[in-house]
Amino acid sequence: MLKAASNIKANLELAVIFSMAAVFIVLQLTHWQPLTAVLGCLVFAAIALFLRHLRGLTLWLTVAFMTVGVLLLLVQRAEAGYWFDAASVNVTLVTLFVFAPLFGIPVRLPAYMDALKRFYETRLRSRFVLFGGTQLLTQIMGVFLNVGSIPVVYHMVFAKAHPGMALLLANALNRGFAGAILWSPYFAAMAVVLSSLSVEWTAILPYMLGLAVVSLLVSIAVDFKELRKAGGAEAQEEEKHIVSRTDPAAGSGERSVFPAGLAVYLIGAIVVILVLERMMELPMVLLTCLAAVVYPLIWCLGKRAMATYRQGLANHLSVTLPALKKEMTLFLAAGFFSGSIGIVGFGDYVPVLLEWIPLPVALSFSILTIVMVMVTSIVGLHPIVLVTILATGIEPAAVQMSANEVAVLLLGSWCLSNGISPSSAVNNLLAGLYRKSVYELARPNYKFAAWMGVALLVYLAIMSV
Repeated sequence: MLKAASNIKANLELAVIFSMAAVFIVLQLTHWQPLTAVLGCLVFAAIALFLRHLRGLTLWLTVAFMTVGVLLLLVQRAEAGYWFDAASVNVTLVTLFVFAPLFGIPVRLPAYMDALKRFYETRLRSRFVLFGGTQLLTQIMGVFLNVGSIPVVYHMVFAKAHPGMALLLANALNRGFAGAILWSPYFAAMAVVLSSLSVEWTAILPYMLGLAVVSLLVSIAVDFKELRKAGGAEAQEEEKHIVSRTDPAAGSGERSVFPAGLAVYLIGAIVVILVLERMMELPMVLLTCLAAVVYPLIWCLGKRAMATYRQGLANHLSVTLPALKKEMTLFLAAGFFSGSIGIVGFGDYVPVLLEWIPLPVALSFSILTIVMVMVTSIVGLHPIVLVTILATGIEPAAVQMSANEVAVLLLGSWCLSNGISPSSAVNNLLAGLYRKSVYELARPNYKFAAWMGVALLVYLAIMSV
């Protein structure tokens, strides 16, 4: 009886999730305003249903966001339409959670994973190449597998031992995933920023790819001394012994190459989005959903791997989506909170306050944004809260910046906060894999975050020239 009741609740929750995504898509296509009320009601229903899954800080933050948001709207005597609009601010993220993970199904084809593992073992031997390669591979895989990229790359990395490199490679995994946040069209960060600022992905993609390269260089520079120390004579001798014992290709001169099929799939997934954005005048979220449904299915049909596709789809519905209920609840509550603040006119006060600082307004706003996101992340607040508030409440012209510059600022701030937050999914996942506390893994990234913040300010200054 209890199991049947639990299944009914789980099915009801999934029905609400899919209903939100479906209504959001129809609303974006038709702009039929009565659907806004339906969507708002679904959001409130979802938060009420999912609260039972929350614990600790996530629960308290969600309750606080909802309580303060309700109070602000009551004080403003907001009409029902404002309530529904505020509730719908982050529904784009729920829609992405429903569809975007489908891109990762073909990536997990056994042939691709085996070839990638051989490539990793035979080509990434130098400490610096191993460190940079791990970060770059995690970034690329993270675009399509999201947090699932961490265990995938982790098991490739430690297919053989790397003396003195364990924590350095944890840094590479962490920062690689953060790099994916910068330019992936399938991430929550991109959805929030693009939809709030009305910016096209193709318009900021060159800037974000450049910033991703900067993040890789900053990461190597920050850990340069540790990488040199990890290459002591004893470690090098042990590494040679491990390679000769475990890698037949090392002695035969055989070289593995990056799996061509996987490379074509990954490049194709990006090209599809680029083409669709040029061909269709639709929001990025809808284009992503369309591509996520069609492209992986066609690929698996072409590879005669429908068994893998069906297994991946079943895993998405039974494991991935239910596991995201906590994040969905927090993100929806944060969206409602930011929407309620927007009604108060928060954005109008920011430029006035910035004028008291003896610096250019754009520079003051950039510094404060980076510092606030870093500090709040260190204490455990998810960056989506501040990013949503700033993206929806600040008019770029009011802080003397273009929409593209604000987008780069917010995405860059979200990126550098990922590795230092004790509540980030990546840090907690790595803590479990390494069997260390989340603070041990976050601590080495404080220095990276600080230097990346400086690099972001310089990058924005170059953009504005």
